Amino acid sequence: MRDYKKEYKEYHGKPEQIKKRAERNTARAESGLKKGDKKEVDHKTPLSKGGSPAKSNTRVVSRITNRKKYNK
Repeated sequence: MRDYKKEYKEYHGKPEQIKKRAERNTARAESGLKKGDKKEVDHKTPLSKGGSPAKSNTRVVSRITNRKKYNK
């Protein structure tokens, strides 16, 4: 049986993950996306490739488009 509390504590509860989640939520709010909206904020140049979290590096796309791109 899966222990969700343990998973959260060991991964999602780490300061690094909390910071990333806050950054995603900030980007969504700045783009006008609301909770439950099926669109996502995409970084034109991924953060993992040295892109910035600035508004000029983001765009709103469908979830499918964003997930296909991953960090290419």
